[in-house]
Amino acid sequence: MTDKNVRERIIALIHEEVVPAIGCTEPMCVALCTAKATEKLGCRPEKIQALLSANILKNAMGVGIPGTGMVGLPIAIALGALIGKSEYKLEVLRDLTPEALEDGKQYLAEKRIDICLKQGDCDKLYVEIICSAGNRSEKAVIAGSHTNFIDNGESTPDAAAMQDANDAESQEVKLNLRMVYDFATTAPLEEIRFIDEARRMNMNAAQEALKGNYGHNLGKTIDRPLSKGIFGNSIYSHIIARTASACDARMGGAMIPVMSNSGSGNQGICATNPVCVYAMENENTDEELIRALTLSHLTAIYIKQSLGTLSALCGCVVASIGSSCGITYLMGGDYQRICYSVKNMIANLTGMICDGAKPSCSLKITSGVSTALLSSLLAMEGKCVSSEEGIVDDNVDRSIQNLTSIGADAMCKTDEMVLNIMTSK
Repeated sequence: MTDKNVRERIIALIHEEVVPAIGCTEPMCVALCTAKATEKLGCRPEKIQALLSANILKNAMGVGIPGTGMVGLPIAIALGALIGKSEYKLEVLRDLTPEALEDGKQYLAEKRIDICLKQGDCDKLYVEIICSAGNRSEKAVIAGSHTNFIDNGESTPDAAAMQDANDAESQEVKLNLRMVYDFATTAPLEEIRFIDEARRMNMNAAQEALKGNYGHNLGKTIDRPLSKGIFGNSIYSHIIARTASACDARMGGAMIPVMSNSGSGNQGICATNPVCVYAMENENTDEELIRALTLSHLTAIYIKQSLGTLSALCGCVVASIGSSCGITYLMGGDYQRICYSVKNMIANLTGMICDGAKPSCSLKITSGVSTALLSSLLAMEGKCVSSEEGIVDDNVDRSIQNLTSIGADAMCKTDEMVLNIMTSK
């Protein structure tokens, strides 16, 4: 069993990275920063300037804002100023009402918001909001992670207050896959039972999505008779339908909270729903599901430690590697089989680009989840991509490092090109 001190630090890390969010985390991060700057100003801003990193712009341009029927940053910023509360973190707009939305639309019509690319070197996740009224102005900055306020390069007291007392220690936990597996499979059940909240929230999001028509309706489409004739009424079709539905709703602007992972709601959905549906249909026990969810989410957190919060690599690659590990565990796989599933995933999905958060993210998530199931099945057959093939290494952690070095370093030029294409259309 993992040492108690290490367990406590890993649990703190999970609590830090697996948190509720309403709407896409990038525009919600900008709304959160706007709410903070407005609170510091102490009155309704007459002007708002937003200076954003390229990755924030990319991920916030085309996504629905919950409860608004609108897309993109301007309405998120307006509502952050008008009704946002920084204490709500990534649920900053939870107090939205129809009256507040009309007020926000009027605020936009008055052309009070200026959105610009932050010039010079800055973190890939960087939000700077300057709110002004009369001759006064106040600034708030978030950098590094979606709720991390900074002041002159240092975390502010507000940020420290928002974080768990163990967060500083949790930052020091350098995971590897063996540590992730040992923790998930041996930690006392009561210490990790909290992860079940991810199941409740994200499976509820999939169910609520069926009540509306969100995004491209991919989840609903997979459930329809024509699709059943193609995919069958199978565990596979149920998994991709429940996962895609939750993503449809979230990217389409539904006012439905989800449990995020590493700053991404889509990653939280992708690390959760495939594991939950498989466990339900395979009749796994509650304990097996909790351990599988812990394995899935912690694997995604581990990969993100070297990839970074935002990158040119689609987050579904990371999260679906996690879900493949969780599903392999539910199939009865041991550590070796889980290593096999990770290598099979890396051999397949590496290189999928992130071109922003948007309704079509559900298509990419479906590709990731399909690959996760295929990788798990191959792993359980004892089949694994070898080190003679491509970027896969004999050592599973080095294979993961190969994946993240491509995503964090080699694809930087790709990231620039994607943003240029998106902003030139």
